[in-house]
Amino acid sequence: MTFAPSSGSSTRDIVYIALFAAVMAALAVVPPINLATGVPITAQSLGVMLAGAVLGARRGALSMLLFLALVAVGLPLLAGGRGGAGVFAGPTGGFLVSWPVAAFVIGWLTERFWSRLTVPLAFGLIFLSSVAVMYGIGNAWLSYAAPMPYLKATLAAGPFLPGDAVKALIAAVVAVNVKRSFPVIRARQAQNAL
Repeated sequence: MTFAPSSGSSTRDIVYIALFAAVMAALAVVPPINLATGVPITAQSLGVMLAGAVLGARRGALSMLLFLALVAVGLPLLAGGRGGAGVFAGPTGGFLVSWPVAAFVIGWLTERFWSRLTVPLAFGLIFLSSVAVMYGIGNAWLSYAAPMPYLKATLAAGPFLPGDAVKALIAAVVAVNVKRSFPVIRARQAQNAL
């Protein structure tokens, strides 16, 4: 699987990718809620959900890769003004790495259900896939970096669930409204029967 822009990528694709990287940076302005695990509750997971649901799999993942590249070179674009390559080695590293994967999965599912996308369906797709991907990768890294048993890392993620449900609902409402008024992605015709 490649995330590099193809020769068919348009200027519009590049603008969308850059726009959602900027949305991620803007969401860093919301102050994080720090937890004992060292992984803060932030608004930036909303950006991941929006990128996948609005841009689709490829562009959503590329927007998150662009954002993480900017963080890696030292720009303080994460909640709390963090940045630099060192953040990937800390307890939040797995969650950061999960963002392009989560945006891709959310986008892939959204593309497949695009023709019949409703707010409840979009909410289910976004919430379940973001929790599975971000928590799965993030908790695995947290259990290594903290260090703590994987089960303890998973249980420590409990306080994130209500906020992520609200963020998924916001992303679902936005995605369905974008679909109605200004569709950015198209349904994958071969997969609409899923």
